[in-house]
Amino acid sequence: MDFFQLLEKQAQDYPHKAALIFRDTRLTFKELKGSSFNVSCGLRSLGLKKADKIAVFLPNIPEYILSFLGIFLLRGVCVPLDFMLTEEEVVNFINHSESKALIAQRKKGMDLENIKNKCPGLKEIILFGEDTPQGLIPWKRLWEEKPGFQKEAADENDYSAIFYTSGSTGHPKGVLLTYGHLGSPVECVNYFLHPQDQDSFICSGVPFSHIGGLDYLLFMLYFGTTLVLMERFHPLEFLKNIEKYSVTIFCIVPSMYVAILSLKEYDKFNLSSLKYAVVFGAPSSPVLLEKFHKACPNAYLLNGWGMTETSAPNTYLPTGTNTKEIPYTGKFPPGTEAKIVDDRGMVLGQGQEGELWIRGKAVMAGYYKEPGLTEEAITEDGWLKTGDVARLDSEGRFSIVGRKKDMIKVSGEIVFSAEVEEAIQRHPKVREAAVIGITDKIRGEVPKAFVVPRAGEALDEAELRYFLRQSLAHFKIPHYIEFADDLPKNRTGKIDKEKLRLVKT
Repeated sequence: MDFFQLLEKQAQDYPHKAALIFRDTRLTFKELKGSSFNVSCGLRSLGLKKADKIAVFLPNIPEYILSFLGIFLLRGVCVPLDFMLTEEEVVNFINHSESKALIAQRKKGMDLENIKNKCPGLKEIILFGEDTPQGLIPWKRLWEEKPGFQKEAADENDYSAIFYTSGSTGHPKGVLLTYGHLGSPVECVNYFLHPQDQDSFICSGVPFSHIGGLDYLLFMLYFGTTLVLMERFHPLEFLKNIEKYSVTIFCIVPSMYVAILSLKEYDKFNLSSLKYAVVFGAPSSPVLLEKFHKACPNAYLLNGWGMTETSAPNTYLPTGTNTKEIPYTGKFPPGTEAKIVDDRGMVLGQGQEGELWIRGKAVMAGYYKEPGLTEEAITEDGWLKTGDVARLDSEGRFSIVGRKKDMIKVSGEIVFSAEVEEAIQRHPKVREAAVIGITDKIRGEVPKAFVVPRAGEALDEAELRYFLRQSLAHFKIPHYIEFADDLPKNRTGKIDKEKLRLVKT
């Protein structure tokens, strides 16, 4: 993507239109261009140049967007860091990525001066939001030293970003993307949803340290749409903002739908502006979405799929679908190949379950400084092993059954957590559920369910097991059931099963 060209175009076509709305403050496309150019010039004045890696450690505020754009105009490599990271994690990622600068905001328990001392390759820390101690550079200085904007040549093969994924192994991996990769999310959304300049997106709770957060910036800039930005997800404020700003498109994970449906008057808001409500990031529940659809019957409810490693999003259900098709994550756009294979890499037929492999221009350049992990993930002929178990129907639609790591082997029988979770969530007294496999001396593994009842509802194991026997084979019914007031979530709002696995039975 050529960010110089995009900023020039949108500033000319929509100079006074709101590109960004944050806490009722509007930033026009003309102002977005000027501010982004200033940040880029300021970074250059500090001696930073094309291909330099620059880390960003901020909450979801407009300055994160300006940092992205300033770095991209410089044709640098952005290293987005989650604002929930610890000091040790920040140090590790800065050193691993070889970042030369850090754009940051102070956070309790975080010593930026100490970070600089522990990162020998880190030349500058640019501090946003308060008085700046000696040795750090104030954010406002990026506006003061402007030697004149210098446009860099746009090569799609240049590296653009390193996204650190938490993964399921406890070993964070840096997903390396090029500027060409940043065009893939736009092409996918354009192919399936056809956003227009009068549309507006809302980003709520998806951190900019995640590819899903960056996508909102890409959509805003490419389509000329308005982005309503929330620093964190709050279900009531989310609905208020949709109504207030006539939002037309949003993408959230299933647990966020759960939080919305827990509000007593969620269906009292005027959500008639919505065109698309998309669920992403985890196996979805048609039961949840059918309930939410009552509040916005004119909107299409769509499922989607994607990974950081594949420049998400990569699939959508075609428009015109309904909630009964939500189990399908949809189809891939032109330019992306997909197949389902067995453990030997042999292609499986329709209706058969196997690992989903992806090939095409959306697939990452590799894991940064991890050639071994890259070789494990990508075959010699370019197929990325996603780790997701999927199946294909006669109409060419893919559906995600679950993660390979979420397969539970009970006495030789395969149980997918997502199937059991969906069955549990059909119970009218259940708000949310998660299922994991735990070791069993006799059966090898057995399912364990963590269940959050709806507010004011009394639910016991006997009632739930009786309910599940109507729809699940006996070996799929959880051997252990633990009731809880809430389930742990990661920064993208998905249930954190790694934390649940630490709970002793």
